[in-house]
Amino acid sequence: MRKNTKSSDRPLADLMRPETISDILGQSVLLGENGLIRRMVDNKKLSNLILWGPPGCGKTTIARALANSVDMDFVPMSAVFSGIADIKKAMEAAKMSREIGRQTLLFIDEIHRFNKTQQDTLLPYLEDGTVVFIGATTENPSFNLNNALLSRCHIGVLQPLSTADLLGLTNRAEKFTGSKKLPLDKDARIHLAQMADGDARFLLNTIEYLMSANFDHELSTDELVGAIQKRSPMSDKSSDEHYNLISAVHKSLRASDTDAALYWTARMMVGGQDPMYLFRRLTRFAMEDIGLADPNAMNVALTAWQVYERMGSPEGDLALTELVIYLGTAPKSIGNYNAQKSAYAAASANGSLMPPKNILNAPTKMMKNLGYGSGYVYEPETDSGFSGQNCFPEKMTRQTFYNPREIGFEREIKKRLDYWNSLRNKNN
Repeated sequence: MRKNTKSSDRPLADLMRPETISDILGQSVLLGENGLIRRMVDNKKLSNLILWGPPGCGKTTIARALANSVDMDFVPMSAVFSGIADIKKAMEAAKMSREIGRQTLLFIDEIHRFNKTQQDTLLPYLEDGTVVFIGATTENPSFNLNNALLSRCHIGVLQPLSTADLLGLTNRAEKFTGSKKLPLDKDARIHLAQMADGDARFLLNTIEYLMSANFDHELSTDELVGAIQKRSPMSDKSSDEHYNLISAVHKSLRASDTDAALYWTARMMVGGQDPMYLFRRLTRFAMEDIGLADPNAMNVALTAWQVYERMGSPEGDLALTELVIYLGTAPKSIGNYNAQKSAYAAASANGSLMPPKNILNAPTKMMKNLGYGSGYVYEPETDSGFSGQNCFPEKMTRQTFYNPREIGFEREIKKRLDYWNSLRNKNN
C-alpha cells in the first residue's frame, strides 16, 4: 500500500489501497494459488476481465494492482460519466502508447451502465488488443452485458469481505495512521466489522471518521451504534441482491424452514423493501405452493395484507411475521398450480371446441330444436346428487388436470374426487 501521507486530502480508503495483488485481503478463489487472477499475474499476461461483486469488495483495487503487476498504463473510466467519445479518445491514446512499447489497461467502473451501442464500441479494440479491458459491475453480467462483450472476457466473481478480513483491515488502518488508535473496545471493533457487511470502503471511511472525532474514551458497542449511521444490508429492488433475497424467502418456505424464511424476510425489511411487494409475493406463494393443501393459507395472506395496510409499520409488521410463520408451517402442494398449467395447455391445444349440447342453455325454440340442453340432468334432484353426464367437448377425450396429494386438506379433496370418479365410472 502507499506510504502514509498525513497532509493528503485523499480519503483513507484511497491512501491505503493495496498496490500489489499479494497485499489484497480476501477473494482467495480469484487471488489464491491457481486462482484466475493469480495465474494472470504469475504468467505476466493479462486477459480481458469482468469483475462482478458487491460494493467495497476490491474491484477497483484488483484492477489497479493488475496494472502494476505487469507495468501497464492504468486508464480508469466510469460508465456513469463517460460515453463513446471518451472511449474512442482513450483508445487513440492507447494506440499511441503501444507504438512506443507501452500497453494500456482500460478499467471501466459500473460497466453495466453502458448501453448496447457503448458496449459494442469496445469490441474492435478488445479484438485487436489495443487495450486489456477490465470492467467492474455490481450487477449480474449475464443480464446487463452484451453476449458479444461477455464472450471476449473472463468473469471474476468477488465475494463480500468476511468479518475476519475486515478485522485484519482494521488493524492495518491503525498501523497505517501511526500514532492514533481506533477508539473502540474489543466488542465494538468486532461489531464495526459486522456492520460493514463486507464493504471495506464503508469500514475505512468509518474508521477515518472515528479517528478524527476526538473521542476521549474507547466506545462500547452501544456507543458505536449511536455515533455512526448503521449501514443497511443490501436489498436494492433493482439489483440482483433483491432477487436473491426473495428467492431465499420462497425456497425456505417451500422447504418448510420457517426460521430461515423469517430471517430472509427480515433481511428484506431491514434493507428497506416495500412490504407490499412481500405481501404480493407471499399471497402468490399461498396459492401456488400450498393451494388446497390448506385453503386457509390464501385467507391468512389476504387478511395479513389488509391488516398491514390499515396499521402500517411498525405495528403491522407483526402481520407479515405471522403470515410467514403460517406459510412455512403449512402443508405444501402444487396441485392447484399444475392443474392450471395443464388446463391452459389443453385449451390452447384443442382450439375452439363447443361444449356438449347437454350442458348448453336453450332460451329459444331454435336452440331447443338444435338439441341444446337435450339430455341435461339436474344433479341436485338425483338420489346421489351425481349423474356422471359428460361436460367435456364431444370431440375431446376426458382428461385429468388436478391430482391432489395425500397431504393436508387435499386428503379430503382426494376422497371426494375418488368418490365422484367411482360413480362416473359406474354410470358409464
